[in-house]
Amino acid sequence: MIGFIKGTLISAKPTQILVDVNGVGYLCNISINTFEKISNEKSVSLFIHTHVKEDSITLFGFFTESEKIMFELLISVSGIGPKIALSILSGIQINDLKNAIIFADISRISAVPGIGKKTAERLILELKNKVDQVSEEGGIDIPFSIKNEAVMALSTLGYNNKLAEKIVRDMLLSDPNTHLEELIKKALSFLNK
Repeated sequence: MIGFIKGTLISAKPTQILVDVNGVGYLCNISINTFEKISNEKSVSLFIHTHVKEDSITLFGFFTESEKIMFELLISVSGIGPKIALSILSGIQINDLKNAIIFADISRISAVPGIGKKTAERLILELKNKVDQVSEEGGIDIPFSIKNEAVMALSTLGYNNKLAEKIVRDMLLSDPNTHLEELIKKALSFLNK
């Protein structure tokens, strides 16, 4: 089984990359979050999940080990295959997904395309006691409620949910002690540039 690869990035699309490792090209399916982190790199290192079926061997690559662990937890849930798990990881950051599972935020998980309310409920039920093994990414613990409220406020004002989430997350990473009102004002000024 392949567990890790390091090589030259030959081509990159938002959901798939080709990596040259000593003359052998490995085609890896990736999440959009991984793509955002590696798309401008020449050399990449990825944690790999090797998915074996009767008729195929498919590689799934992840920028961080936390994302790989979350992917493996997601595919352990009945009814969630690798494609849906990648879709979930593309739609929600690891820390947000972990918090959504812990706090049983069904609406946040079911907002991902292809995930209905019943699948979100099953995912929460099966993973609630397992997501502790996924370490926080970035080393900074962002207060879930402040981030969630800011994103909800921006979405209510008509801004794209994924874009609002990215901007709020970036602002909280640069200044984790920002108050909610200040965070929304900064995000609005950035969105209205």
